[in-house]
Amino acid sequence: MSWTRNPGRVVGFWYLLLVLGGPLRLIYIPNKLFVHDNAAATASNIAAHEWLFRFGMLSDLFGAVVLIFLVKDVDQQLAVLLVIVGGVMPALINFVNVVSDAGALIVARSGSGSGGGGGADFLSVFDKPQRDALVLLFLRLHHAQIVAAEILWGLWLFPMGALAYKSRFLPRFIGVWLIINGVAYIILSLTGLFFPDYQDKVFAYSQPALFGELAVMLWLVFKGANPPVVQQSG
Repeated sequence: MSWTRNPGRVVGFWYLLLVLGGPLRLIYIPNKLFVHDNAAATASNIAAHEWLFRFGMLSDLFGAVVLIFLVKDVDQQLAVLLVIVGGVMPALINFVNVVSDAGALIVARSGSGSGGGGGADFLSVFDKPQRDALVLLFLRLHHAQIVAAEILWGLWLFPMGALAYKSRFLPRFIGVWLIINGVAYIILSLTGLFFPDYQDKVFAYSQPALFGELAVMLWLVFKGANPPVVQQSG
């Protein structure tokens, strides 16, 4: 079956791109470069692995563009609310996150002696511990924006799950799973806001729920989803 004749596979393809690009900045880079509560080590790692950090910024920009195209392919069925909550607003947060990372990189390079004009001489008024603290501040702002975005990630899955459940495009259990996935994102966001010390633990426990998006992505990529044919009378 042609991909162009199966809109579900087109949506699945956009989902796949999102899944492939997202973990770089969300998971890999924090685990490799960030040292918990150690601003000096974190700033040093960012300066030493500048291109890896830049690719993380690129993955955020890429994810923002994919979000817009992802909802573009389904907006005829999920209406304006889905486009705003699932595409435009999370994409804007991704763009802002890139600015936060750019700030962290500028400050980290200012104390590393890196050439190429990427540092900022005006930051020399701050001593090294102060610059390291600024790097950590920018990274914390990035994380806070992700916590805020998780609300939107959750709300986007409610109409998506309802569509999957009510339609004949996908198995109903995937629709239920997507709604549960949305609830999990909202719980994660609220945990990060009110009980940040427990966020990692809640994230670990919520993994089965968070696989809902992966399930729908794999189903759409391999099985696709065609709208039912409407029989015209007369």
